[in-house]
Amino acid sequence: MANIDLVNVPERHRYEARIAGKLAGFTQYRVVGDQDVFVHTVVDPAHEGRGVGSAIVRGALDDVRAHGRRAVAVCPFMAAWLGRHPGLYDDILDEAPGTARD
Repeated sequence: MANIDLVNVPERHRYEARIAGKLAGFTQYRVVGDQDVFVHTVVDPAHEGRGVGSAIVRGALDDVRAHGRRAVAVCPFMAAWLGRHPGLYDDILDEAPGTARD
């Protein structure tokens, strides 16, 4: 797997994944109080299946945790990733409105 650099770009409300300086994907978020609400994740088709999406989710959530914030995964990709990796980020995750689990 190529070296993936992830950077928060607050003015664009997204975390960008770059490979060799070129945009490989991103996750878009909205700031709502102390929460970063992740709404959309995109991976360039040329980089699909190479761990870029996982790197974006992990990096973004690690950054949210490091800054003492909360996260909400409205984005279907991020929600599915979290479903495949239960418990990793439970300490910072809040439920999206209307998605409470029984």
